[in-house]
Amino acid sequence: MVSKLIPEVSKVYFINKYTMIHILEGSGGIQVDFKNFHDWTDKLIFLEKGQYIKFLSEDFIVRKIEFDDVEIFRNKDFRVLFKHLVSLGYINFNECENCQHYLSGSIFSEPNQILDVSSRQWFWQNPFGANNDEYHIIFDVKDMIDEQFRNHLNNSQIVELIGNYDLNPQAVYTQKVGITIKNLLGNKRLLESKKSIAFDNKSIKEIAYDFGYKDPAYFNRVFKSHTGSTPNEFRKQLEYAPTDDFLLDLYELIKSYHHEHRKIDFYADKMHYSVKTLSKKVRDKLQITLGQVIRQEILKTAKLRLLQHVPVQEVARELHFEESNHFTAFFKHYEGISPSDYLKKHS
Repeated sequence: MVSKLIPEVSKVYFINKYTMIHILEGSGGIQVDFKNFHDWTDKLIFLEKGQYIKFLSEDFIVRKIEFDDVEIFRNKDFRVLFKHLVSLGYINFNECENCQHYLSGSIFSEPNQILDVSSRQWFWQNPFGANNDEYHIIFDVKDMIDEQFRNHLNNSQIVELIGNYDLNPQAVYTQKVGITIKNLLGNKRLLESKKSIAFDNKSIKEIAYDFGYKDPAYFNRVFKSHTGSTPNEFRKQLEYAPTDDFLLDLYELIKSYHHEHRKIDFYADKMHYSVKTLSKKVRDKLQITLGQVIRQEILKTAKLRLLQHVPVQEVARELHFEESNHFTAFFKHYEGISPSDYLKKHS
């Protein structure tokens, strides 16, 4: 089912079906499973059942496609889009001509087709730099973890559940994904326990037992060692007002002034905070620095103006770079490609 969504700011949208999110308009960040993202521009986002998404500013317009046919997710090519190893699975929209062609139509008679073209694009982008056999190992193990995360498995039990492969799954994960299977299992258990603490009405003791901890006090210690907060403290921290005025004000200021102001003290003065206090609040809420938020808005504007065929020199002037070559160096440093090459690539 395809629908257009104008999401409420800071509302938690739970994913009950395999879902693709295409952000048509918006600025600021999004949150998926307690992780904040600001680099969602030009991406198709794939979320599986049990995840959630939250929009941190109020000007988003979203196309949402829900896939009703659960049978298709038994296809091992499609699962790569949803059984990703981080909170946000995506493909680059501008690099997938078939995706653009498909989504440009006004009638979506067969939404499952987007899965086919997107999965091929995902394999083409090859985010892990893995071959076909290695990919199947990566996602076979992820399937196992999704089934077993409530159990506290030791290494021999993990090896037994994984089964036999020509390649060593433990080595594949370490080399290609950069994490051990045991740590991946622990991270999954921690994430799901966070969701249960945040969104369930169960007591912390009940949640501890649900996740295989025989001693709730030990669960508290483990949780605090990974998050810096006890489960009760974590739950209280999430009891926020429906609208976060701090983030709304911050995004509005950056949107209005990023063309000419990129120093933190300017925004601290506007929001009546010290630089230290503002920097800490931004990092606590967004998990990135204020400087990164400003830089991402500059890059977003630069890309938009380039795609509108505004000359590089004019874009540099609009963004208050002293020289166009300074803008070119800035753009290439963070995007890995020059402004002119970016335009050629996306024309």
